[in-house]
Amino acid sequence: MKKEELTGMFDHTLLKPYATDQEFEKFCNEAKEMKVKMVAINSVPVKLCKKLLKGSPIHVGAAISFPFGQTTIEMKIAETKQAIKDGADEIDYVINISKAKMHDWDYIEQEMKSTVDVCNQNNVISKVIFENCYLTKDEIKKLAEIAKKIKPNYIKISTGFGTYGTLVEDVALMKSVVGDKVQVKAAGGIRDYQTCLKMIEAGATRIGTSHSKVILDGYEKV
Repeated sequence: MKKEELTGMFDHTLLKPYATDQEFEKFCNEAKEMKVKMVAINSVPVKLCKKLLKGSPIHVGAAISFPFGQTTIEMKIAETKQAIKDGADEIDYVINISKAKMHDWDYIEQEMKSTVDVCNQNNVISKVIFENCYLTKDEIKKLAEIAKKIKPNYIKISTGFGTYGTLVEDVALMKSVVGDKVQVKAAGGIRDYQTCLKMIEAGATRIGTSHSKVILDGYEKV
């Protein structure tokens, strides 16, 4: 794999609730230096990061209902629309995990369709965060089946704020369900090149990480 192919999979991440404008400026400069695919941030700093990245091909990605997913469908749609208005090129939204645990699949499908529809209408990439650490394998599989029907661009394993992040087996499971219909994003706990490579080999085509530079350093040493 060429270096630019690897960095083209990176969603370079800064989701700390206490990040300052100065930190975002440094973060966006790092993103441009590495030539990552996207910067993954909360929805408030979207406008700032869009300005900082002006003239570069790097996408700005907004995390919606982050990290718990415990807002109504209407609130998720409103936040999505505002993020897009502010310049977001991609949307990563967290499902209502409680509804998934209660197996209210109709609600999950409605939520996913509503959010993905807004993204499609605005030519924005959509990603659905499952937060697998709270789910059984059967629940993960069911969510992936719904995604295969609704067709977001990506399904994503973790916010990075749960009890654990990405497992290789979860990447493989999700990919086995959606096939080529939906792509898989691995995120949460990916801190070195070898771990990153395992996720890619299992089927992930995007890597969400705040350790992009460390992973690249590991790549350079191979």
